[in-house]
Parts: sequence; structure tokens; C-alpha cells
Amino acid sequence: MKIKPFGVEIWMNEFETQCKYNLAETCVASLTVEELINLSGKGNSILEELLPMKLTYGEIEGSIRLRESISTLYQNQAIENIVVTHGAIGANALVHEAMVSEGDHVISICPTYQQHYSIPESYGAEVEILWLKPENNFLPDLIELKSMLRSNTKLIVLNNPNNPTGALMMGEYLDNFIDVIAPSGAYVLCDEVYRGTNQEGTGFAPAMADIYDKGISVSSMSKVFSLAGIRLGWIVGPREVLESVMIRRDYNTISVGMIDDYFASLALENKEKIIERSQNITRGNLKILDEWVSNEPSITYIKPKSGTTALLRYDLDMTSRDLCIQLLQKTGVMFTPGSVMEMEGWLRIGYANNPQVLRSGLKLVGEFLSELRQR
Repeated sequence: MKIKPFGVEIWMNEFETQCKYNLAETCVASLTVEELINLSGKGNSILEELLPMKLTYGEIEGSIRLRESISTLYQNQAIENIVVTHGAIGANALVHEAMVSEGDHVISICPTYQQHYSIPESYGAEVEILWLKPENNFLPDLIELKSMLRSNTKLIVLNNPNNPTGALMMGEYLDNFIDVIAPSGAYVLCDEVYRGTNQEGTGFAPAMADIYDKGISVSSMSKVFSLAGIRLGWIVGPREVLESVMIRRDYNTISVGMIDDYFASLALENKEKIIERSQNITRGNLKILDEWVSNEPSITYIKPKSGTTALLRYDLDMTSRDLCIQLLQKTGVMFTPGSVMEMEGWLRIGYANNPQVLRSGLKLVGEFLSELRQR
């Protein structure tokens, strides 16, 4: 099997340890173990639960405690419709492996997380790209989507909210999307790792698994819950999909770690506090970013509706990779070049870290861009 190198992950692996101001990070500012324990109200009593724990294999599909906690994030999903995985990256890979075969037709939006077009392509599927355009606020063009649908369209792949644009499918638009794709009988895989970060309301978009009978929702503890280090995600979907996933999962996962399962359960049992923290960060930090963009002559953007990232268009005669490397070397600020997401001429910023890190980093970026304009 041949597969394209994973552009974003290669970039992060190469440069993430070299920066002082990580504005490429996509998680809401990570929690420490101490912060999580304090949020739970358990304090030192947590040791009474952890110390007797035998570090054996956990329950294969995830503990009942954990899956019941995950089910509270959805409208009508029983624990039988939930399988726990090694992060959302493991969940996505398993869904593609279970659903896609050589010769299938797959429609994937782009830009998105590269898994969603490179993995099915590596299986011999015909992957057709639905490009997200700034003139459409980076939402899929439903007329174009309808024209792509075929009798052998097996899977349509989205992420909502979108990474890297922050676009959000909600309300009437989402209803219209379902009306377009439902007659095809295709499954929809929706990567929902940023669900819970909407800039307005409760923060939550409807989950695809709740609104479409062939909808598959994937999420994790990494982004909104600020616990990427426990490497825990899940798949929610029709039981026939999960049964196919479980056959493949036995070959590469067995179970997640006992301690990971425990801390994920603890976090989800206190989800209101963590979500409030995350929304305070994302909503406050987007105001900081928006003010900076409005005063930066070299940068324009479509303001995100959700998520933790934004795409910045720059007005300079250089590649995005060269710009990001020079920026990192001269200021210690790390962005992600658009070239690793099929979006040359753009930069991705992650704006959900510590507000002071964001402010300090953006100030340095502004000074760097000013110097470039004067050359």
C-alpha cells in the first residue's frame, strides 16, 4: 500500500519542539493532571481509586462508565453505538479501513485533515475532492456536491467544525446538506473533534450520527477537552458500521489504556466545567485574533464560526513554507504553512492556547511582516 506523506504531521514533528510561541497548536490549552483532578473535586482521594487499579487490558470497546459518559454528548446514542479508540486519528483510520474498498467512490472536502482523502486513496478508492472556497465562507457548495454523487459513492467525508478554516455547518444549511446526500444512500463520516467550540450558543453543532441514519461521528478528548496526552477518541454510528470496525480494530488496538479510560471518564463526568473553560478561551482568543487581523495590512481571513484554527491569507511574494520557516527562525513563532494542507498562499493559526502566548506571538508576527514589507 502506497500513501502520501502526512503534510501537517510531518511539519509538526519537524518544528514543534523548536518554537517559543506555538501558534500551530490546534488543541485548547492543555490541562495538567492537577487541573483535571481539581476540576473533578476529588483532590487526593483520587489515589484511592487509582492505586488499587490493575494495569491489565481494559474493556475492549471501552468501559461502560466511559461509553455512558460519551453518550451524554449525543441525543439518542446508546453505548452499543459507541466504540472507543486511540484518539480520533485512530477512529478515522478504522472507519476508512472498514468502509472503503478498491473501486469505491469517495467524496472528501478539502482543506481538511489529510487522513480523509489520502487513506481512501491508498486503498484504491476513487477520491473526488470538493474544494472549500473562501467566496462560500469555506462551506461545501451543495450544488457541486449533488453533481458529484454517483451510484457507487460509498462515503462522503467532512469535518464539522472545519479544520483549518473554522467554517461551521449548522441549521438550515445542515438540513439542506442531508436532503442532498440522503437519496444517494452514501455513508457520511464527520470528524467532529472541534464540536463544542462554536462562538455562539451552547457551542455544539448537531452530530452527524444524530441527524442522519448513515451518519458516523468521530471525536476525541484532545481538542475541546484539552487532554490530547491521553490519546483517546471514539466512533459513534450505526451498529453495522461498528461491527465492521471492530473486526479491523482487533488487529491494531485491542483496548485503550486503563488510566486513559479512567481520566477520560473523569473529564466527561465534569464536562460542563471543562467546556466552559474551553469556550472562554476560544471566544476570548478569537477576539484577540480578529483585532490583530483588522490592523494587519498583509493579512486577511474569513472569521471562524467555530473550532480553534483559522486560515490567514497573506499578501507577500513568498511560499507559505518559506514564510513559516523564516518566521520561526527570527521570532520563535510557529504557524502551519498552507502548502501542507493543499492551500498555498495561506497560513493556519491555532488560537486556542494561553491568551498571553497568543498576544505575544501575534505582536512578533506583526513586526516580522512589517520588516518583510519594507524590503
